Amino acid sequence: MTGPEVLDVGRDAIITLLKVSAPLLLCGLLVGVVISLFQALTQIQEMTLVFVPKIIAMFAVLILAFPFMGDVLSAHMNRIAQLIVAGG
Repeated sequence: MTGPEVLDVGRDAIITLLKVSAPLLLCGLLVGVVISLFQALTQIQEMTLVFVPKIIAMFAVLILAFPFMGDVLSAHMNRIAQLIVAGG
């Protein structure tokens, strides 16, 4: 492999990582902001109040997004396998 091909594979891997992690990260961000606003409005400063809803929401999003994540990772692995076969 040449240098530009290696950079293309690395860039593709980073884009795949962002696609796979985006649903969970966005869910955690949104739930955290909503809970923080709720705490600021009600002046409830309980530290554990953030964790339980965030864990439940992220688990639900993980279950819903798992087929999408599997498809993205499978497509990435197929591209890598095609590069290996073409190079060998």
